[in-house]
Amino acid sequence: MLMGDTMNKLSIEKRAQVVGCLVEGISIRSAVKITGAAKNIVTKLVVELGQACADYQDRILRDLPCKRVGCD
Repeated sequence: MLMGDTMNKLSIEKRAQVVGCLVEGISIRSAVKITGAAKNIVTKLVVELGQACADYQDRILRDLPCKRVGCD
């Protein structure tokens, strides 16, 4: 779960807004301008979000019966 120091500095709504911008392909600099969040906070959020995703995938995607996997 996302529990780092950065997470405590942004509201849930602001985090969702930043992540929404980034997943739509908006640059970090543009996301900063749109959301009003500081650039260093946004970059820390990206790092923490990436770690949370890696942890989730490491826990969940184990011992799958797949023979072939396709991904983007």
